[in-house]
Amino acid sequence: MPQLERILEDMEARKDVDSNFRIWLTSMPSEIFPPIILMKGIKMTYEPPRGMKNNLLRVFSTEDKKSFEDCSKAAEWKKLFFGLAFFHGLILERRKFGPLGWNIPYEFTMTDFTISCS
Repeated sequence: MPQLERILEDMEARKDVDSNFRIWLTSMPSEIFPPIILMKGIKMTYEPPRGMKNNLLRVFSTEDKKSFEDCSKAAEWKKLFFGLAFFHGLILERRKFGPLGWNIPYEFTMTDFTISCS
């Protein structure tokens, strides 16, 4: 991380770096992440929607309607998809209770949902 900080400081001082240059970083909370990078950057966060209804609406709004129609067993697929979407929303909602009933905290992300659908 200190090396990244030096590289970015050197780039800032140079005149031959394109003014449209941007670097996109993702991070978890860390004690070694240089605070100067955080102070100079634009911070973005993404929070999943709150509530089962909003979670289900988000999942169904991102799903392609054609995938429902192209399936040879559309009725069965729709039931399975709803069950998976409901499970996904339930896991996301369950986070607000913290460690109660969970051995290991796990965030069931949209990527996990997409892989499960595949």
